[in-house]
Amino acid sequence: MSDSLHSLQRTLCIIKPDAVKKKVQGGIIQKILDAGFNIRGMKMIRLDESAARKFYEVHKERPFYGELVSFMTSGPVVVIALEKENAVADYRKLIGATDPAEAEEGTIRKIFADSKSENAVHGSDSEENGKIETGFFFTDKELI
Repeated sequence: MSDSLHSLQRTLCIIKPDAVKKKVQGGIIQKILDAGFNIRGMKMIRLDESAARKFYEVHKERPFYGELVSFMTSGPVVVIALEKENAVADYRKLIGATDPAEAEEGTIRKIFADSKSENAVHGSDSEENGKIETGFFFTDKELI
């Protein structure tokens, strides 16, 4: 493997039910591609309650956990395995703050999100979680 491949990172994008319902997933994907990310896998799914609970288990003690699980199972989502150098930090910068009112101009959440709870997209918060979260939704065979 060449040195340049060692610096590639994976991160997970989930286009959440609010954004899919508004039919803005194409605009979100275009912004991601324009920012230099490579899509390694992508599919539209409907999370069931057990999958949503397991994926967001890290938040189970938080007061918003039940609401988050309900929201994430309320409609289809698009899960996307993204890859590029510095993917985690670059993607988090691209999506902006959790609360779209606090997000920088031009970020995905500033453009497409309605509120802190309906914030259009999920992004992995660390390189390790990028690998774990991508593996939650994609098998190695599904990643190009």
